[in-house]
Amino acid sequence: MNNAPIGIFDSGLGGLTVARAVIDNLPDEDIIYLGDTAHTPYGPRPIAEVRELTIAGLDALVARGVKMLVVACNTGTAAALSDAHERYWIRQGIPVVEVISPAAGEAATQTRNGKVGVIGTTATVESGAYLRALQAVPGLEVFQQACPRFVEFVENGVTTGDELLAVAQRYLDPLIDYGVDTVILGCTHYPLLTGAISYVLGPQVNLVASSEATAKTVYSKLMELNLLHDPRPAGQVADYQFLATEDSPRFSALARRFLGPEVQHISTVNTV
Repeated sequence: MNNAPIGIFDSGLGGLTVARAVIDNLPDEDIIYLGDTAHTPYGPRPIAEVRELTIAGLDALVARGVKMLVVACNTGTAAALSDAHERYWIRQGIPVVEVISPAAGEAATQTRNGKVGVIGTTATVESGAYLRALQAVPGLEVFQQACPRFVEFVENGVTTGDELLAVAQRYLDPLIDYGVDTVILGCTHYPLLTGAISYVLGPQVNLVASSEATAKTVYSKLMELNLLHDPRPAGQVADYQFLATEDSPRFSALARRFLGPEVQHISTVNTV
């Protein structure tokens, strides 16, 4: 069981930021990444549909014998976490790690003035998942802003340019007016737009991405459950598999651009 792979699920490209952090922090671990490219973006979809798609993707990873599931999609986490916890951890003993709690905890420790902004998809913002995750922190003020077009830019490989900056300005001006000093990138696609987001918000605003915090949680949970991969012999490298629900040359190209040479081949699978 220790040497089984970690399964990472996302609606598309965004979860590659989490995969990158897990690879960097746990280089001995095998990984299977599944992006539901046939149905991305999840943000505009009804919560019930997102829940169904997320569980279908996680089922596909479980069928491949993973030892842990990482729900790298904020919208999927907001829609399906309680179901996933019951279905996989309680019933099957497969731990489930998500991206909302780690990012919320990081933001709570980093804010200086107690004003935290959350940007995410419409579904994530409307779910109130980050509000619930942050409500236990005394004196914290939270301002949420939906930024639905950000996913569209990333999925099209656009990470800079006048149009992106104009959209970012429109989305982020309310957070600037509110006076936030810390902003949670509440979608795993958004770290790929860090340059534009940071430019608009200014250097005084700290950005919190869920990827690094989630990788730390993955490490801690594997340690706690005694599930870390056995030490590898010299010269042996981890195995990384990349799956998508739609055959897309663009996804392959962008995956290599955003994650790196670890993406050698992307296989197409059906989940629903």
